[in-house]
Amino acid sequence: MRIPRLVISGTSSNAGKTTVMVGLVRALRSRGLRVAVFKCGPDYLDPTYHVRASGVPCHNLDGWMMGRESILSTFAYASQGADIALLEGMMGLFDGASPTSDEGSTAEIAKWLDAPVLLVCDAGGMARSIAALAKGFSMFDADVQIAGLICNRIGSRGHLDLLCEATEGRPPVLGGLPKEVALAFSDRHLGLHTADRATVSEDVFVAWGERVNEWCDIEGILAIARNAPALPAFPVMGRIVGEGARCRIGLAFDEAFHFYYDDNLRRLESMGADLVRFSPIHDAHLPDIDGLYFGGGYPEVHAERLSLNLSMRNDVVSFAESQGPIYGECGGLMYLSNGIRTLDGVLHPMVGLIPGEAEMTDRLQALGYVEVDTKDETMFGPAGLRFRGHQFRYSDFHLSADIDRCYHVRRRRGDDVLHEGYRKGNTLASYVHAHWASNPRLAQGLVQACAVHATRGR
Repeated sequence: MRIPRLVISGTSSNAGKTTVMVGLVRALRSRGLRVAVFKCGPDYLDPTYHVRASGVPCHNLDGWMMGRESILSTFAYASQGADIALLEGMMGLFDGASPTSDEGSTAEIAKWLDAPVLLVCDAGGMARSIAALAKGFSMFDADVQIAGLICNRIGSRGHLDLLCEATEGRPPVLGGLPKEVALAFSDRHLGLHTADRATVSEDVFVAWGERVNEWCDIEGILAIARNAPALPAFPVMGRIVGEGARCRIGLAFDEAFHFYYDDNLRRLESMGADLVRFSPIHDAHLPDIDGLYFGGGYPEVHAERLSLNLSMRNDVVSFAESQGPIYGECGGLMYLSNGIRTLDGVLHPMVGLIPGEAEMTDRLQALGYVEVDTKDETMFGPAGLRFRGHQFRYSDFHLSADIDRCYHVRRRRGDDVLHEGYRKGNTLASYVHAHWASNPRLAQGLVQACAVHATRGR
């Protein structure tokens, strides 16, 4: 498989990776190129900017949660028909699941994909020090090719010329972007705001594409990407939809629920699920479905509207009473609980299937990778299933009654075991965002559970 490709990584978080990624995608599209987009790591928010910039789905690539073979398979699938693939890194280039290895880092994925790296750095107030930075990153791991630098937040053309001269082309500075506060992407408690059109104007995307065209060496960047060596061919998952589907799974998807890994959804479809999107905010009733999947998102931001949609909440309860399979992750857990208490102290009633209250706080409650072992049988299959995921939340959950807790959750760092995975009847909810590439049996088990319910209901 030969696909021009490039990793857009950074010296650290907030170096400007997303800005460069968005601008470069738009600059390449203005040349008539089809761009495949990827995000390294578990982030759900940056991919919304990639989708807006590229017009195609963005796929997450996480080495720790997915493993090498799934990374290569997902890359092969999503790169089909593209002229170039761009991957935005996470944090700094060498930051990942371990402080002493490249496990779970952008560097690990760059090596697995044999992809050159375009390193983004915050060059504000920097001159000759750029040479030391470039040399350090280039020499740190000989198996990672630092092919060029993009200097962000520069002061002027003269400043960019000075930075180019300082590195002496080893590696070359391939451009820079001026600091423009008016065009900066805003953030909130979980990271950047979602890149919907009500939040981020199309003019901002257009402007960053123009800046990259004006300030960066596009032809030089393309030459680097096109020199990436061929990759071995990898099989990709197909999709079984429509008449061949075994079941219909309702996928909550709106302003409150949109944190899903495309790889997870594709796994469900490959095993015979027809995914039917619906909105717990806007739709009065559930569609005709055999199972429900509530992903993460921002239910706390839209708590009042979710609570006021009583007909939808009643439909979910009725579906649960019919023993329909319901799975919720993070925001999904919050929605399936008794209620969400927002920062102003107001409790907004929710579905009420999981006896407890999700309370928003102004401090981070959990962040990082986790590994889960199921201690009991669940809709995913028998006890003893192991899978990987992550948590990132500002809410805490307070149980108000005894309930089955089917998960043993171990953080990536530390030996503490948390008892989680709340189950009531055929409803299962957790704070863990699972990636099913770590154990494809989970997707198979969920589809099977929904297919059994479909058979009973017909």
